[in-house]
Amino acid sequence: MKEPIITVSGLRGIIGSTLTPEIAIRYACAFAADLPTGPIVLTRDSRPSGRMLAEAIRSGLAALGRDPVDAGIAATSTTGVLIQHLAAAGGIQISASHNPSQYNGMKLFSAEGRVIPATAGQRVIMRYRQSEIPWVDHDRLGSARRQTDATSEHLSRVLATVDVQAIRKRRFHVLLDSNHGAGALLGRPLLERLGCETTLLGAEPDGQFEHTPEPTAENLSGVLSQVTQVGADVGFCQDPDADRLAVIDERGRYLGEEYTLAMCVDHVLRQRKGPIVTNCSTSRMSQQLAQNYEVPFFASAVGEANVVDTMLEHGALLGGEGNGGVIDPRVGLVRDSFVGMALLLDAMASRGAKISKLADELPRYEIVKTKVSLDRQMIPAALDALQRRFAQATASRVDGLRLDWPDGRWLLVRPSNTEPIVRAIAEAATELLARRLCDDAAETLAKASSG
Repeated sequence: MKEPIITVSGLRGIIGSTLTPEIAIRYACAFAADLPTGPIVLTRDSRPSGRMLAEAIRSGLAALGRDPVDAGIAATSTTGVLIQHLAAAGGIQISASHNPSQYNGMKLFSAEGRVIPATAGQRVIMRYRQSEIPWVDHDRLGSARRQTDATSEHLSRVLATVDVQAIRKRRFHVLLDSNHGAGALLGRPLLERLGCETTLLGAEPDGQFEHTPEPTAENLSGVLSQVTQVGADVGFCQDPDADRLAVIDERGRYLGEEYTLAMCVDHVLRQRKGPIVTNCSTSRMSQQLAQNYEVPFFASAVGEANVVDTMLEHGALLGGEGNGGVIDPRVGLVRDSFVGMALLLDAMASRGAKISKLADELPRYEIVKTKVSLDRQMIPAALDALQRRFAQATASRVDGLRLDWPDGRWLLVRPSNTEPIVRAIAEAATELLARRLCDDAAETLAKASSG
C-alpha cells in the first residue's frame, strides 16, 4: 500500500488507498506523543470520509491515554481558535483543503493554535515511520468528549476587529459560496451579525461539492453570473475547510485570491501601522502597499507555518498567502476566510466604496505560474545557473531561488516536495513580461540539467 503525501504540517491521501484508518491512527498518535498534557481538539471539514477518520483518530488518542475533544465539522481557522480558547495541548483538523472529494488529510496544530512549525513536524514524521505506539493499560485510557459550541469564540473575535455598526448600516447584499464545505457554519452567523442580506450557495456541510473545490476563476465560472443575478455587492467563495477566500466583485468579475490579502492589507494599514508578512510566492501587491504606508515588510518561505513564524518574529500586524489566506493575530494564527470577509466589508463600509474600487486602486501586477521537469539532484546547479544568468537581479535563497528587479518584476523557482519538478512563478507589470521570465527560466534550467 502506498503512503499518503506527508509534510511537516500534515498529510493528505486518497481514502481507501493512501489514507486508511490505520494510517490516520498511527499519524495522530505520533503527533500526540510529543504534546504536553491536556485535551486535543479534533475537527473535520464536510467530506463524508471525515466522520470515519474522526472516529478512528478519537479511539486511537483515547487508547494512547489522551483526551480528545471532538468539535465536529468546523473551519480550519476555528480549530486554531478553539485550541486557544480551551487551553488544549494541540489539535488535529481532518481536511484535504481544496482537493477533490476522494481525498482527505490531517493538519496538525500546536498549543498556540497554529499549524505546527517545521521542527515539530519533522519529529512527528520520524515517530510515524519508526516508533511503536505506546498504548496504555485499561485503567489509563483517555476520555473523549464532544464540543457542541465550536464557533462562538471565533465569531466574537472576528467581530471585535471591525466596526459592526458601520457595516450593519450599509445593509450589504453578500453572496457566499461555501460549496457544501465547512464555511457556512460560521459564515452565515457572521454575515447575519453584520446585518447583511445573504444569498448562500452550498450551505449544507455535506461534502457534496457542486464545483471543483479550489476557488479559482475556472472552477467558479458558474458562480460569477449569480453575483449579478441576485444583485449582490460582493461574492465570497471559500474552499472546503474555509481557510481560503476568493472574491467576486459586484459586476461578476473574478478578483481572485491574490487580491483578498492585498485588499485586507490596504484596509488595515489605513487604520494602524505595523509589519506585514507574506510568503515569497505571493503577489508583490502587499509588499508595495507596505512600502507605500512606510511599514516593514517581510517575506517568508512558502507554507503557512513559515508565514506564522515570521509574523511572530517581527510582531506583524497582518500576514497571509496569495491563495486567499489572511492571518490576523487578533483572531488567531491560522489563515481565515472569515477574517477576510469581515475586513473587506469593513473597508467597503468605512470608505463608502464598492469592492471593485478597492481592487482597482491596488498596485497592478500580473502573475504567471509554470513548472519544469528536473531531477532533484540537478536542482542546486540549475538554480546557480539561473542566478548567474540574471546577475543584475537581487537574489534570495529563503525558499528555492527568488530574483527581484528594481522595476518590481520578480521570479521564484522552487523545487516541489512531492514531484521531480521545479515550479516557476513570475510577476511583472504585464502578463507578457511575466511569461517571458518563466520561459527564460525554463530555458536556463533545461540547459543546466542537460549540461
